[in-house]
Amino acid sequence: MPVSPSPSLPATSAAVSVSAWRWALVQTRRDLRAGSMRFLLLAVVLAVAALTAVAFFADRIERGLSRDAAQLLGGDAVVVADQPVPDEFAKRAIAAGLRTARTAVFASMARAPDEQGGEAKLAAIKAVSPGHPLRGRLTLGRLSADGSVQATGPGAIGGPPPGHAWVDPGLLLGLRLKVGDRVWLGEASFVIDAVIASEPDRGAGFMNFSPRVMVREADLPATQLVQPASRVTYRLLVAGADRPSRDVARTEAPLLARFVSDSQALARSARGVRVETLEQGRPEMRATLDRAGLFLRLVALLAALLSAVAVALVSRDFAQRRLDDCALLRVLGVPQRTMAWAYTWQFLFMGVLASVLGLGLGWAFHLVFVDLLAGLVGVALPAAGLQPVALGLGVGVLLTVGFGLPPVLQLARVPPLRVLRRELGALRPLSLGMGVLGGAALLGLLMAVARDIQLGGIALGGFAGAMLAFAVLGGLAVQALRMLAQRLAGRMPTWWTLGTRQLTAQPGHTIVQVCALGVGLLALMLLVLIRTDLIASWRSATPPDAPNRFVINIQPDQVEAFQRTLREAGVAGFDWYPMSRARLVAINGKAVQPKDHTEERAQRLLDREFNLSHAARAPSHNTVVSGRYLPEEPGAYSVEEGLAKTLGLKLGDRLRFDMAGHVEEGRITSLRKVDWSSMRVNFFVMAPSRQMPEWPVSYITAFRMPPGAKLDSLLVQQFPNVTVVDVSATLAQLQSVLTQVITAVEFLFVFTLAAGLIVLMAGLMTSRERRAREWAILRSLGATQKLLAQVQRFELIGLGALAGTLASVAALGVGWALSSKVFDFPWQPPLVWPLIGAAVGAVLAWVAGWWTLRGVLGRPVAQTLRQLD
Repeated sequence: MPVSPSPSLPATSAAVSVSAWRWALVQTRRDLRAGSMRFLLLAVVLAVAALTAVAFFADRIERGLSRDAAQLLGGDAVVVADQPVPDEFAKRAIAAGLRTARTAVFASMARAPDEQGGEAKLAAIKAVSPGHPLRGRLTLGRLSADGSVQATGPGAIGGPPPGHAWVDPGLLLGLRLKVGDRVWLGEASFVIDAVIASEPDRGAGFMNFSPRVMVREADLPATQLVQPASRVTYRLLVAGADRPSRDVARTEAPLLARFVSDSQALARSARGVRVETLEQGRPEMRATLDRAGLFLRLVALLAALLSAVAVALVSRDFAQRRLDDCALLRVLGVPQRTMAWAYTWQFLFMGVLASVLGLGLGWAFHLVFVDLLAGLVGVALPAAGLQPVALGLGVGVLLTVGFGLPPVLQLARVPPLRVLRRELGALRPLSLGMGVLGGAALLGLLMAVARDIQLGGIALGGFAGAMLAFAVLGGLAVQALRMLAQRLAGRMPTWWTLGTRQLTAQPGHTIVQVCALGVGLLALMLLVLIRTDLIASWRSATPPDAPNRFVINIQPDQVEAFQRTLREAGVAGFDWYPMSRARLVAINGKAVQPKDHTEERAQRLLDREFNLSHAARAPSHNTVVSGRYLPEEPGAYSVEEGLAKTLGLKLGDRLRFDMAGHVEEGRITSLRKVDWSSMRVNFFVMAPSRQMPEWPVSYITAFRMPPGAKLDSLLVQQFPNVTVVDVSATLAQLQSVLTQVITAVEFLFVFTLAAGLIVLMAGLMTSRERRAREWAILRSLGATQKLLAQVQRFELIGLGALAGTLASVAALGVGWALSSKVFDFPWQPPLVWPLIGAAVGAVLAWVAGWWTLRGVLGRPVAQTLRQLD
């Protein structure tokens, strides 16, 4: 190969005095004109942009939640309970000189007066005490003609006047009412006094997606909506001075900290009570955003992993092309130290340049996330901090230096004798120490980005395992192809024979290409699986004939009239079950506490009240998987198998429940499998008896609304205390939120798609010169360009099909782990996915190979043969 010393070094002994960093600058400018370094730069830019786009958004979310935590809580600390908060908490706060306020939030039906249509709509009722809110400002407004709300001023502290209500604009539109009209809540009507423009402590739970109706705490009993089985969230808000000076705030801080500490200790002994502080922000808001963050971080992780592979491949090809140049420089007297420092500076320059470009691109793309997802936050986001900038610089420099520099540093050790004997000084595999160091650094950085052990472990571990499997299975495939070629020798077309020899002659190169293609295809197929199969399975989990209405809080004396109303309205069938609120207090005679379990779900289950039911026969949509569900068996319980697994329950265990002071104990006689996606009425625990006279019960029903029927308003008019839940509207709201997340993921998918294609082309680019030499020899022996094009096509399609098959199988495995362990989606693996993967891999490898190798076949034979000399 003709050698061309760097233009920055004259061919004299003075070359040794050239500054390493100046040489690096000139070399970087020259190499950026070459394809390999542009590939490296683009790969790092994509990785930095993908990671920092997510990091900028997450950082602004965290800063927004921290800045507005007090407003989001409504106070400096909040005691939350599913029963009225014990008076002891308020007494402690008052004794410490802190202010207090109370709220009660629950879902119920709001109804227009009969003379105005009598329409009904599910609403989030909120009753507030004097002093609310302690932090933040509730703003009222007026509804304009286009449906928007124009703020007019702050609302009075303590809520609306007695007998009045403040409502969300969605309630006015849904019930066709206006300010000044009346709205019915249960047995009481309220004058709509104003429209709520903003509410500081609203939260982001899905119940709060329903239109808000705010009334005074003193007006709540008149509605008769809160019954023994009602689900109500009670909050005690606690805060210091209204506008504390710096000295007052410093004095109050220890008092507030002591109240929080004492309350947390008190909450551990009071079931169903927890304490939220400013550091926690709004848990339900974080849960909603955490799901979006998991998706986005997964896509960003895959882009970074692919970029690391691309950098390693491109840098090795870069080093391979410069072996002869560096040998000549050694002849001219350039010392190894100068060459090593020059390449180190060059890759540092490339890392910083790629990081800066990636940061700019990531900042621009994160603004799209803000536009797509900020609606879930409900607060104005502050500017981002320096952490995403540091992350971008760290990733960019680590990728270029950690994965790109090690093979290039070997150029400094090229012996001068290579000028005469070109078999000397070939690149060696990376040392174990360098590989472990670079891999550990990237692993730590990506795990910090993932911020989730399961997500990071499954993604990174899955890719590492897939790489090993690709290498082993790729080697076995090469051996099988060699044996097949020997058996079919002389019976196959010339292009097939030459193609198989090309693939089997150098198995190491073939395995490297299979691994590179497989990793790129694995990331692409994994994201397609998550985007299509996982999300589509979640959306399609609801059967087409599933109930779309749930009605709760039906009292025993309303059963006959309620069922008659359903039949007269044309409801053919409906689920009907008694329901009792109960708390699990003991297992096998031993008192249970949330702190007895380390798993978060087990703690939540023991900290909440269960809905228990009873029926002589097991529900038809439940399957008894263990034990026997015997009708009218005394003292028996049937438990959902998932609950049993979480709490470590088994057949024969005895459970004790507290039902509003009534203690009930029974033995587990069966375990049931419950399909929670069926949209039917389901329970964790059931007793196999038709009657349980000691249990305080209300009733729940689920049915499908007949087409064209207006049953919601009819039920609320006849039975004002019940709550009708329109599940179709709720699912539409949930899917609307999920659609925003999916849109953001699809937007970020562009980075991973580009990184995957770069890996595909980089893997093929490493064999470009080898293919050129081999094809030049074949052409000198009489092979036509058409025959070599057929051989190239066969090689690329074969490599792509093998890599696509392996990648699709690996994607199924990693996808199953992510769906079951991280995203909690039902998994429906497509059985034809390996066939699809083989076809997609073949097409992508063919297209990427054609683009990467497009000039090889047309290169003059004489030029290539002279380079061989």
